Amino acid sequence: MFNASSLDPSIEYMETPALPVSRPETSADKDLQRAEGSCRIVVGSSEKGTRVMDVYQKSPIRVLFPRTPGATVGEAVLVNTSGGVAGGDRLQTDVTAMEDATIAITTQAAEKVYRALTESAHILTVLKTRDAARLAWLPQETIVFNHARLFRETRIEITSGTELLALEWMVLGRAAHGEKLRAGTVTDHWRIVKDGRLVWADSFRITDNVVPHLSRKALLSDCTAIATLVYFCAGPAARLELVRDLASSFGCQCAATLVGGLLVARFAARSSYDLRAALRNALQHFGNGSRKGPFQVPRMWSC
Repeated sequence: MFNASSLDPSIEYMETPALPVSRPETSADKDLQRAEGSCRIVVGSSEKGTRVMDVYQKSPIRVLFPRTPGATVGEAVLVNTSGGVAGGDRLQTDVTAMEDATIAITTQAAEKVYRALTESAHILTVLKTRDAARLAWLPQETIVFNHARLFRETRIEITSGTELLALEWMVLGRAAHGEKLRAGTVTDHWRIVKDGRLVWADSFRITDNVVPHLSRKALLSDCTAIATLVYFCAGPAARLELVRDLASSFGCQCAATLVGGLLVARFAARSSYDLRAALRNALQHFGNGSRKGPFQVPRMWSC
């Protein structure tokens, strides 16, 4: 048996170098550890205002309710503790507002979708309004890295007498790093059902073959930041005229229309900064300058 005490201290011994550990080359995202997170938020009403009826969260998604002095629950903030989304990740968010509840949902920061090998990241958002509830889905932007793969779906169920504002916006490439989208796959689905009937369906899709042509005028031209805003209420025509009147002041391309009783507005800007400024402008007017209600610029957007 080897005895360390038998070594001669006058002789300098060399350690045997460790043999390199061979690791198989990873050729697919499914061979790596993937995130499967989800959360559920259900809010209702009480004598004191909106109350949380149910909350469920599964890592890496966390749900926070910032305290507002002199107010009940008015805003929920979603946090992705993994720091981003990679190929093969699956994240799901379910929000239900009912019984005259009023709530806005936002995110702590922009969501980053990293480069993927073979698998797409899947992000599913399900929004439901019942019984005169008011719900605003206002996450911060999603930044799509070069060679990223993303499949995102937004499902909305609304009923007559409720009010809903839903926003999704996306930035292609990291402008601060001088990155431009050279390749990647992005699929963005919307499905909205009103009183059990499908009233609007939309799909936006980019593939590796399409990316080189995005700069064409018929596609995105020189725009790298895009957004879709959907609004539903009893009379959306007034808000349609509001958006159209403000469009020239947004500093980006904007168009709005009514489809199936919904106000649908599109935004396209050269940079995420310009798009954020336009969206802040639109939300400030939607809230009519009031601090009450969910249809306003979330405080997290300024943090």
